[in-house]
Amino acid sequence: MPWKESCVMDQKIAFISAALRDEAPMSALCSSFGISRNTGYKWLRRYRDEGPPGLEDRSRAPHEHGRSMAPEIAAAILALRGDRPHWGPRKLRATLCHRQPETCWPAASTIGDLLRRHGLSDRRRRRAAIAGPAPVDFAAITAPNDLWCIDFKGWFRTRDGRRCDPLTVTDAYSRYALVCQIVEPLHGPVEAVLAQAFQRYGLPKTIRSDNGPPFAAAGPGGLTRLSLGWLKAGIAIERIAPGRPDQNGRHERFHRTLKQETSAPPADDASQQQHRFDAFCHDYNHNRPHEALGQKPPASCWQPSPRRYPDKLAEPWYDASHAVRRVRSSGDIKWGGANIFISETLAGESIGIAETKDGDWLVRYAEIDLGIIDTKRQRLIRFRPPKGARKHANKAKTLSPM
Repeated sequence: MPWKESCVMDQKIAFISAALRDEAPMSALCSSFGISRNTGYKWLRRYRDEGPPGLEDRSRAPHEHGRSMAPEIAAAILALRGDRPHWGPRKLRATLCHRQPETCWPAASTIGDLLRRHGLSDRRRRRAAIAGPAPVDFAAITAPNDLWCIDFKGWFRTRDGRRCDPLTVTDAYSRYALVCQIVEPLHGPVEAVLAQAFQRYGLPKTIRSDNGPPFAAAGPGGLTRLSLGWLKAGIAIERIAPGRPDQNGRHERFHRTLKQETSAPPADDASQQQHRFDAFCHDYNHNRPHEALGQKPPASCWQPSPRRYPDKLAEPWYDASHAVRRVRSSGDIKWGGANIFISETLAGESIGIAETKDGDWLVRYAEIDLGIIDTKRQRLIRFRPPKGARKHANKAKTLSPM
């Protein structure tokens, strides 16, 4: 019959008293108390070594876990974390496995526990998942240079008070950082930086940006002088919806890492800040493991584009179904005996006009549909700036020139 919890200690004391008085052989004594000989000898040994406190219950957990982390393994992990304070357990493990593949490194979760025990990491709170709007129909990304993402990281001031506007460009497929340059957010300076990038890396198929200057404007098609150059070079344009930075999420995540490692806190001046950007991009491209790439650095998945930057930008081409008009310096064209204002941004550019199935006159520049000519009011009804593929590509039919 098992003992009641309330008198366990009393029974142990009674057993020890009987054993010390040699009232019976140990086998018979243990049998009378309902315990094994091993337990009896263990209690007697603990009582002789520690007195009555030795009879209290003890934890049955092993003194040392059979799979505990070796001190040299923990030291290597903590040393790498000291060098890379912004890296998480997965990146730390991937780097250690690459450096010492013969070593059996612990799982990322175990490394995370080690970092938390040393106060180097906190558990992240997971946000509740909510249903978002339907995704935009952007072009598929299957290879390097299918899509470049461009944006200005949020501006900040260096310690000397100068404003810094970092222009950033990344390859969406490989996450390779192509440009991180302090430059004024104006057409001329940005165009010069991108021309250098095109000459060095080749041309992408598509560039994705937000709807702000100098990438986009409020005019027809959202075109600017900068994006006109992209179209002439044979680069398609994608724009995210207003207020939807998640549609350029890969690039926004790059900005978060860039801020953590280069501008928190900022450098003393712009020259030192640019040096930080350059060093970061080299490390990001060639050393930093990326989870989306199987913990490989971006340079392992990127290569220059075979499409070279042309010496002279070509004019947009229109087939026989289009009437071609050149926009005057005032921003208008002559159509149907009237002056139709198009855009001052397109001054000097040729546009195509085609009749749709509905009998409307569709105006486009290269692959961008700008709007419909309202012949009654003699004005252009603008389309919204394009976000993905052109929606009116199949509307045009043969046009009789006017």
